[in-house]
Amino acid sequence: MKDLLQINNLTKAELLSLLDKAGVVKSSPADYYSSLSHKTLLMIFEKPSLRTRLSFEAGMTQLGGHAIFYSMENSPMGKKESVADTARSASRFCDIAMFRANEQSMIREFAENASIPVIDALSDNAHPCQALADLLTMREKDKDPSKAKICYLGNGNNNVTFDLIRAGALLGNPITVGCPQGSYDVPQRIVKEVNGAVHISHSASDAVRDADVVYTDTWLNYGILREDLDLHINLLKPFQVNASTMAMARPDAIFMHCLPAMRGYEVTSDVIDGPRSVVFDQAENRLHSQKALMLFLLGL
Repeated sequence: MKDLLQINNLTKAELLSLLDKAGVVKSSPADYYSSLSHKTLLMIFEKPSLRTRLSFEAGMTQLGGHAIFYSMENSPMGKKESVADTARSASRFCDIAMFRANEQSMIREFAENASIPVIDALSDNAHPCQALADLLTMREKDKDPSKAKICYLGNGNNNVTFDLIRAGALLGNPITVGCPQGSYDVPQRIVKEVNGAVHISHSASDAVRDADVVYTDTWLNYGILREDLDLHINLLKPFQVNASTMAMARPDAIFMHCLPAMRGYEVTSDVIDGPRSVVFDQAENRLHSQKALMLFLLGL
């Protein structure tokens, strides 16, 4: 396999093997200090990032390689130069690329014309790197993602949600999504893509009941107009994760959030800062799972 543009580009066996590898890389980092020696990672950013940039750059460094940050803010790509020509040129200089973009169509065009592995590091349609970190975290917390009830609450029309749904379908354990009807519902194209392997509820209490994992994401995505903000928040408010929400999940349920978080909006402070929250373990696992991913895509 050359690229990872969404989590179900992997087979179930590849996904499980990747998670195993991530665990090994995490527990024995020194064994991999020179694994990508003299290799170069190109990091293309159309959308801003904290965890994605830091985890990929640190990961490549810890594997003995080098990472180049390339911002599209001052880039001729897609304007003066075609995406295809940029991909062909970059392939002559670098060994692997990650691309964080507004639209996956641009990443796909880049990948189709590149001769090096390409990773979707977030787009409108996918976030496979986050899904890998999420699954690794669940495993570590004894919440087997092949068996545990995973409940996502909030905006179902969301790239993080999409790859969680795809991962659940791939593992044979459909996740539950609790979301408002309408524009925040899981799109039918995603339901069809996974052959209906997702449970969708428009009631937060029904969705979260007996969950082993309670997951949410920020409500304040890039691009929300200020005049639409109150309506946006009011529609999502019933799906906030708070103490009452967590009380409906299993007593040993964990809370997950891909960050950044807005306390008081999608989650209350007592939950995200409480003992059941694993959000910073989850953030750290971006590093380990992406190291394993780069090794995998480069055949190492």
